[in-house]
Amino acid sequence: MCPLVKIEIRKGYSGEYKKAILDGVHQALVDAFKIHPSDRFQRIYELNEEDFECPPDRSGAVTLIQITIFPGRSFEAKKGLYQNIIKNLGENPGIDGQDIIIILLEPPMENWGVRGGRPASEVNFQFKIDI
Repeated sequence: MCPLVKIEIRKGYSGEYKKAILDGVHQALVDAFKIHPSDRFQRIYELNEEDFECPPDRSGAVTLIQITIFPGRSFEAKKGLYQNIIKNLGENPGIDGQDIIIILLEPPMENWGVRGGRPASEVNFQFKIDI
């Protein structure tokens, strides 16, 4: 099961801008977590400015990235993910790293219903998680 990515931004950005965010986050997951390039479940939620409050020291490009993953990645792999996301989104579409917040959620395997409603803890996934 690939990571589930939820990205929240303010409304008003182009499709190209949003695609750059999706691509940058996905490439960071491929590089840091060694997921397969086709494993891609990503969503962007756009909120009106009045529905997306943030501290005054953040720009209008503030970006919240929530990634739900199977538990097991090392602290070093997670740090690599954070750094890769900041680098990728800094390059394209040009978001300052101070405007990006990344949150990893790691529910236990028995809390995932996958492949026809089976608990993930009972599925042999054929890929490595403990990197």
